[in-house]
Amino acid sequence: MPADARSFHRKWGHLARPHVRALAWLLDSPDLLDPHSPHWQGQIATLGPVSAAVANWLADLDADPTPLDAALGNRFYSRLGLYAEKLMAFYFAQQGQLAAHGLQVRDGKNGTIGEFDFLLREEGGASVRHIEFATKFYLLDGDPDSGNYNRLVGPNLADTLGLKMRKIFHAQLQLARHPAAQQAVPAPVSSAQALVKGWLFYHATEAEPRIEGIAPDHCRGHWRTLAEQAAAPGEQFIVMPRLQWLAPLRTPAQRGGEADGRVPATPAPLARVALLETLAEKFATDPSPVLVATVREEGGWLEEVERGFVVPDDWRARAQARRGEGALPA
Repeated sequence: MPADARSFHRKWGHLARPHVRALAWLLDSPDLLDPHSPHWQGQIATLGPVSAAVANWLADLDADPTPLDAALGNRFYSRLGLYAEKLMAFYFAQQGQLAAHGLQVRDGKNGTIGEFDFLLREEGGASVRHIEFATKFYLLDGDPDSGNYNRLVGPNLADTLGLKMRKIFHAQLQLARHPAAQQAVPAPVSSAQALVKGWLFYHATEAEPRIEGIAPDHCRGHWRTLAEQAAAPGEQFIVMPRLQWLAPLRTPAQRGGEADGRVPATPAPLARVALLETLAEKFATDPSPVLVATVREEGGWLEEVERGFVVPDDWRARAQARRGEGALPA
C-alpha cells in the first residue's frame, strides 16, 4: 500500500465521516508544490504540521459534525474545488483567522476584476494575508518539462499545472495591487501566496521522475489505459465520485445508512470484469478519465489501497492532438 493511503488510514482511521476525513486530508496532506523550492520564489504557502489541538478538534467534529454541516449548508456540491474551499473556509473561521472568503473585487466600469479566495488575519490584526487556494489532479504525459509543468496534464485535457500556476502567479496573486482591491479589503494585504493540494498520477509502467518544484512527498497515484487496467493488481475496485477524490477512500463494507445529499454516495465495489465492462460502456460515449480506488476490507470497512485514473486507450493521442491544435501548450 502506498504511503499516501497507509499513513492516512493509520493516523486518521478513527474519523468516520467523509466531510471530516476530507478536511483532515486538506489540513494534513503533503503540499503538492515544494514551498522551499527556489523555483516558486517564496510564493507557495504551507499549513505545516497538524497540532494536537487541531487533531482533537477534528475528532470532536467527527463525533458532532453539526457546525460543519451548517457551514456546508444543504446545497449539492458538483465542483470539487468549491467543496474543498468551503471546508478550508470553515477551518480558518473556526481557528479565528478568516477575515474574508471569496471576496470579489469590482469596479463600476469593468465589472468583476478578481476574487480573493482567502484573506487571513495576521497576528495583531493590522494586516491580512492573501491565500489563493487550489486542489489539483494531474497526469504526467511523457518526460517532465522541468520548470514549465505542461506535461502534467488535467485528466480531461483542459489544462496543465504550468498553465494553472502561471494564472495564479501573474493574475490572482497580483490582485491586491489593483486600486479597486485596496478599497475592498478589510485591512492592508501584507503578502500573497498559493496553497496547492492534490495528487499527481504517473503511468503505471514508467519510472516516476523527480520533478523540480514538486514536493518530494506529494500524494501520488498511477494511470493506466483501459487495456492496461485488465492486468492491474487488486480484486475489488470502486469508481470514485469526484467529491470523494481528496482523502483516501474509506467506506462501510456493508452498504446502508443515510446518504449525504451534498455529495454523491460511494458506489458499490466492483470485481475486475465488472469494472472493465462499466468503463468500456462509459468510454463509448464519454471519454473523460475515471478515478478508481483499489480497496480491501479492514475491520468492516473498505479502505483504499491505491488509486489510479483509467483513461481511454487513445488518451495520449488525444493529448498530442490538443497540443497540435494549441489547446494545450507543447
